[in-house]
Amino acid sequence: MNAMAALKQYQTVNTHAQVGEASPHRLIQMLMEGGLSRLAQAKGAMQHGQQAAKGELISKAIGIIGGLREGLDLQQGGELAANLDRLYEYMVSRLVEANIANDADMLDEVAGLLRNVKSGWDAISH
Repeated sequence: MNAMAALKQYQTVNTHAQVGEASPHRLIQMLMEGGLSRLAQAKGAMQHGQQAAKGELISKAIGIIGGLREGLDLQQGGELAANLDRLYEYMVSRLVEANIANDADMLDEVAGLLRNVKSGWDAISH
C-alpha cells in the first residue's frame, strides 16, 4: 500500500469514528466542513484542468448541501428553515452552473455562503 492510499484509509476510518461519536449538532458541522473541503478541492481540480475530478467533487458538494437541505424541519423551523431551504437550493443551482461554465468564482461564492451558514451554526450552543 502506498503512502497516499494508507492516508486515505486512515482518514476514512477516522471519519467513521468521529461520526459514530458525534452529536447531531456536530454532524451538521461535519457536513458543512465536508462541503467546504469538496469545494476547495473542486476549485483546485478546476484550476489544474482536471475535469473529471472537478465534476466528481462538485457533485459531492451538491450531495452534501442536499443532505443539509433534507435535514431542515420546514414544519417547525419557521422562517429560518424556509430561508435556509431557499439558500441551499440557490447554492446547488450555482454549483451546477459553476460546473458547466468552469467558473471558480461561482465556487467561491457558494463556499462563502456555506461559511456564513457554518459560522452561525458554530455559534449555537449545543
